[in-house]
Amino acid sequence: MPPFPFVELPYPERQAMRLDGELYAVGEVLVPVGVPDTPELRAGVALRGRSSRLIAARRTAAWVWGAVSTPPRPAEFIADLDARWRSIADGTSAVVESVVRPGDAVRLGGARVTSPLRTALDLARFPEVFGRDDAEIVRRLAEVGGFDAEAASRALDRTRNLAGKHRALDRIRDALSRS
Repeated sequence: MPPFPFVELPYPERQAMRLDGELYAVGEVLVPVGVPDTPELRAGVALRGRSSRLIAARRTAAWVWGAVSTPPRPAEFIADLDARWRSIADGTSAVVESVVRPGDAVRLGGARVTSPLRTALDLARFPEVFGRDDAEIVRRLAEVGGFDAEAASRALDRTRNLAGKHRALDRIRDALSRS
């Protein structure tokens, strides 16, 4: 059985099946109600139809791990610097080239996703404003990934010249101290 067998059906038919309670939405894909909503399923949805060189990252990865309820638009991905990636500006995804170290990404089914720890580090490093919602996402990722502020500190210490490193650690420590 293909991973998303109902994608090929006409839109009105899929919507009728959803209204009848036979299908439910996971991101932008409708799946049978008997299929559990898992990180593996979400990873497949996030990377469906995209290059295998891409790795779901930031808020897309947070959605895959269940730390946010809806996938972001545009979807967020990283490509390893060695992946020879050429970006296509289609408005549906944002791709950033990045160094991907061992343990930064995990394979879920046929898709790769940044680990909960790498996802939290990226979410804490980049935005200018880091609010309560962001802190809650970091807390949820820590629960899923089983890491604490010290593990985040060790991960950041393994990198040299990483932009936003100290700010990220302060944000993660603050977020995890509230839990």
